[in-house]
Amino acid sequence: MSEAKTILWTAEDAAAATSGQATRAWAATGVSIDSRKVAPGDLFVAIKGPNFDGHDFVAKALEAGAAAALVSTVPPGVPGDASLLAVEQDTLAALGDLGHVARLRTQARVVGVTGSVGKTSTKEALRHVLSAQGRTFATEGSLNNHWGVPLSLARMPEDSEFAVFELGMNHAGELGPLSRQVMPDVAVITTVEAAHLEFFDSVEAIADAKAEIFEGMNPNGVAVLNRDNPHFGRLLAAARTQGLSRIWSFGAHADADARLVECSLHATCSAVTAIIRGERVQYCLALPGRHWVMNSLAVLLAVKALGADVAAAARALSTIEPVKGRGTRKRVQAARGAFTLIDESYNASPAAMAATFAVLGKTDPGAGGRRLAVLGDMRELGDRADALHAALAEPLRAAHVDAVYACGPHMRALFDRLPAAMRGAWMETSAELAPLLAGAVRGGDVVLIKGSLGSRMATVVDALSALDKQTDKNNNGSLPAADTDQTATHGHKG
Repeated sequence: MSEAKTILWTAEDAAAATSGQATRAWAATGVSIDSRKVAPGDLFVAIKGPNFDGHDFVAKALEAGAAAALVSTVPPGVPGDASLLAVEQDTLAALGDLGHVARLRTQARVVGVTGSVGKTSTKEALRHVLSAQGRTFATEGSLNNHWGVPLSLARMPEDSEFAVFELGMNHAGELGPLSRQVMPDVAVITTVEAAHLEFFDSVEAIADAKAEIFEGMNPNGVAVLNRDNPHFGRLLAAARTQGLSRIWSFGAHADADARLVECSLHATCSAVTAIIRGERVQYCLALPGRHWVMNSLAVLLAVKALGADVAAAARALSTIEPVKGRGTRKRVQAARGAFTLIDESYNASPAAMAATFAVLGKTDPGAGGRRLAVLGDMRELGDRADALHAALAEPLRAAHVDAVYACGPHMRALFDRLPAAMRGAWMETSAELAPLLAGAVRGGDVVLIKGSLGSRMATVVDALSALDKQTDKNNNGSLPAADTDQTATHGHKG
């Protein structure tokens, strides 16, 4: 017997939150802005975007089982007795009102997570460890922008005990308003690195933009910062300027509040010893790489700041799983022999690239196999893009990568920098690279695939996954469709 869904919004409550008018009584158990993904019981919010107007899909959403639709005008084709919430303001603003009321009515202890890399994975790790200690809500996917954050807030059950929100930006001035909506009790900045340089003059400017997360906090909040990052001092000063006195840090630095004592890095996991504000913990982290070790320290320090059980959270890290496109591993049983596929196709930056190369270097190929790096362009790096791509040659060599397959105009700069023996192939697009790689991979290989979302490296992942003999049987030999989720494509910021 399925568990009854929690009612998030009644017509009366939603009308009061938005100063709207409900046409009839209804109760919603979810909130959606995508008519293709409406679930029975959802409140469908008809948002007018740059390409589509959600009002055109109200009838479709109601037919799919939506409890009601939030609209600014009644669109044609909608029955006169339809369950609607009519507002005089823009529907995105009304969604913001729902989010605001949801935040005010909950007693949950709230964490906001941002950073140049590691936001979504850290958010998911917090969801994982906190879920064992209380009712926990967290942002789905990477809904971290100006519509994803209010949508996430509006979806938060009132009885949540913990809530974790991802906050992203790629321009100055974007993070502050998001933080003021979320009002985090704890703010985590995973790290500050060279990302979105197309929109910033320097990495210092990126640090300043990340520091906007403090704007929504009250003086009793806790800032969790990376003590090993060169911009720690800048973030510390920003937190103090915002009135925060509880500023905790994580890292290998001797003064870190969550201090790494020792770690042993393996191909698929890491053994970690750390001291979290005086409490010594030893744990197995089920995700490989030193970057994940550092993120786990941030997770445990945030758990401490929330007043939750650090030892229990550390134990839970042994059962965490990677997020799709962020380090998932698959053994592909191909006709030419089995190979390992490491899917890092969701996003990329110079720091993230180097971290995943190190993980690849720890992964031993099978008999006759090679380490292959399949790379797509890193986006939004501005005038330094070619130089930053070319600089990846050294960490690739350090990881003992045998061959690099690349696509995109900026990856050409890296490809040309590589020794001839490491040049697998370069193509203009991932669609051209995918079949070439599918023909080149062989048994025993370890294949890492990484690139910015706009590079569409998931196309390569799909092509290699389709080589699996079991996949061929299940799908009649057809390639899986590439991810066309508009939320994944447009809902993410760094």
